[in-house]
This record gives sequence, structure tokens and C-alpha cells, in this order.
Amino acid sequence: MARFVKRFGHLAKETGASMVEYTLLVALIAAVAIGALTFLGQKSTESLCETGMAIADEDTCVLPEEEPAAP
Repeated sequence: MARFVKRFGHLAKETGASMVEYTLLVALIAAVAIGALTFLGQKSTESLCETGMAIADEDTCVLPEEEPAAP
């Protein structure tokens, strides 16, 4: 058993560090994705609305209402 720990003991330490690094990487990717979707969401909604108006040959587009600001 002592030989096993001596031979493969370093793997446990590296696995823990890798897990933390992967977790931080996934969190960073998620934050960037949420930020991009928030930023581009309104632009894409307006663009799709304009396209729908052109296809339907209508003059107005009903966009989802934004939530009112807190008092």
C-alpha cells in the first residue's frame, strides 16, 4: 500500500487542482455567455421583429414589455 501511495499519490493532488480550474473555467464561460445573451438579446428581438413585419406585411410589431423599474 505504501508503494501505491508513493507511486500514485501525486495524482490525487493534481486532480483536485484540475477540478477547481475546470470549475472556474466553466463559471467564466457561463458568465460571458449570459452577458452576451443579455447584450445581444434586445438587438436580436428587434431584428426578428422587423423581419416578421416584412414577411407579414404589417406596420407594427409587438415587442415583449420590459418590467417596470422598482420604485
